[in-house]
Amino acid sequence: MTLHLPLAPPADPHRFRERVRHVLGGDLRASGVEVFQVNVGKVCNQACKHCHVDAGPNRTESMSEATAARVLALMTAHRFPIVDITGGAPELNPSFRALVGGARASGSRVFVRHNLTVTFEEGQGDLPEFFAAHGVELFSSLPHYTAEGTDRQRGGGVFEESIASLRRLNAAGYGVGDPALPLTLVHNPVGAFLPGDPRELEDDFRRALAERHGVRFDRLVAIANMPIRRYRDWLERTGQHARYQRTLEEAFNPATVSSLMCRTMVSVSWDGRLFDCDFNQMVDLAVLDADATLEGFDRDALAGRRIATASHCFGCTAGSGSSCGGSLT
Repeated sequence: MTLHLPLAPPADPHRFRERVRHVLGGDLRASGVEVFQVNVGKVCNQACKHCHVDAGPNRTESMSEATAARVLALMTAHRFPIVDITGGAPELNPSFRALVGGARASGSRVFVRHNLTVTFEEGQGDLPEFFAAHGVELFSSLPHYTAEGTDRQRGGGVFEESIASLRRLNAAGYGVGDPALPLTLVHNPVGAFLPGDPRELEDDFRRALAERHGVRFDRLVAIANMPIRRYRDWLERTGQHARYQRTLEEAFNPATVSSLMCRTMVSVSWDGRLFDCDFNQMVDLAVLDADATLEGFDRDALAGRRIATASHCFGCTAGSGSSCGGSLT
């Protein structure tokens, strides 16, 4: 007999806002624009089960050359401390290398969300050397240190290619202790639960990857899966959405609120719209209190704006907290 769990009731979009107001005594607001995140589109060589972007090989949404040129102009004008380039697989966008070069020329640190296996796509074989030459800081997803755990989430053969790519990155100088070439692995759970203790996970990953594969990395961050897009679809198909949402809400940690990444970030979509973060971008929650387009970019207005929130935001405040940079506490 198959047990069918109930699907989630409609989420209350105001519940997170009220929890945060209780902590802060007012609305969640930005405190500056330190991170300029650029999502160049949904084109990817993988179709991961957890993907909050719903990216994949069959997607066609990709930042145009004209939009990339406007992004480059903003980078030059504002010299953001950090430029964070993501996708999809951002390397597959024709303007990717120009964006990296322009960001570095403006004096920004550059983060790239690199899925490791894209190195084996046509024309991408020199990525490790390109990254190293530009001093790019890499964040690379590896759900687990075993083939079974990684391939279950990302597809057959992904773990083997990821290990091969990590060896090439090590050979290029990444992950071997050079502070100029940091390699961060990103773990997210293979299932409907929160990540474990990030320090214990890092120890496990470091030991297993070194002993079994001769691979090194600098640090590991653990992030919660966001109940949006493809991951939410999976939760609903398997009858786990209500339980997972409840888990996130019960794990709300007030200490994470002051460090939420949306407070210092602006996220640009492939078509030139502005959002508080990549997660809001995927549910079409545009910025408040400021023009939501590249053409109307106003850093002063964006620096103190109210943050748009909804029920998925509990994913960032659960437990130790979760962000593109890992734990918040």
